[in-house]
Amino acid sequence: MSRILVIKLGALGDFVQAFGAFSSIRAAFPDDHITLLTTPPFVDFAKAAPWFDEVTTDQRPSLKHPIALFRLSRTLRGFDRIFDLQTSGRSKTYFRLAGRPRNWSGISSGCCHPHANPSRNDMHTLARLDDQLRAAGVPPLPRIVPEWLQGHGPKIQGRYGVLVPGAAPHRPQKRWPVTRFAEVAQALFQRGITPIIAGSAAETPLAEQIRTFCPQAIDLTGKTSLIELAGVLDRAEQVIGNDTGPMHLAAAMDRPVIALFSQDSDPRLTAPLTLTPGRTTILDVPDLALLPAFRIEALLPA
Repeated sequence: MSRILVIKLGALGDFVQAFGAFSSIRAAFPDDHITLLTTPPFVDFAKAAPWFDEVTTDQRPSLKHPIALFRLSRTLRGFDRIFDLQTSGRSKTYFRLAGRPRNWSGISSGCCHPHANPSRNDMHTLARLDDQLRAAGVPPLPRIVPEWLQGHGPKIQGRYGVLVPGAAPHRPQKRWPVTRFAEVAQALFQRGITPIIAGSAAETPLAEQIRTFCPQAIDLTGKTSLIELAGVLDRAEQVIGNDTGPMHLAAAMDRPVIALFSQDSDPRLTAPLTLTPGRTTILDVPDLALLPAFRIEALLPA
């Protein structure tokens, strides 16, 4: 039995988009021991998944801390094959920390299975991961809805739609104004659809602002694990949000999504893509502050 290491550190959207790659690696090596190296926010999520025999944590030590780097180096060694699915500047250095192992898939200089496609940086994340697997001799499988994520989370009666008003706090241009989300919440309620507000605890102030205008909205920010959030999204009639991780989770559950993009990110590379064609609607505008709520309201279910 071979020992395989898969490296995927985050963030949430990137982690979720790697579901297909995880599944493909598991299918290619059904009897081998597969370890995932990831960051703390995704450890419990990954342990519940059917693809890994072991999950270990990367604390992302500073390159200036030799003792922590030595520990990470030990974590990276002893594997027969390594798939670097992070392919970041940081994970490139792990090739050297691992002792330049013979079977390494990634973009590290000198690795035996490089993803050398000159167009890799112009590919959507899903296509890029599939292309990397092919370069490493692993056939990518078609995407499927992750059944292990279905059925979790609070059960909400009746029809509901999910609003995702957050995004990376250091990139405010990715956020549609919260007052517009409040308008959409009211429009959902008027259609008999309960608005649900999803996100981390950091987005709770946004949820409070939305509920000021639409008190019928239910605030789940900071109240669900990632697994529970997936279950909530799986039962949603519609999911509306910024370019952020939960939107990719909604797309992985194959729910209809309306994703809002500004010039701060490129949907050609990062759009949340559903499994069923036609369930992803992208509104791509230079400045989200200029996007009126009626553009979204026109797309809502009746």
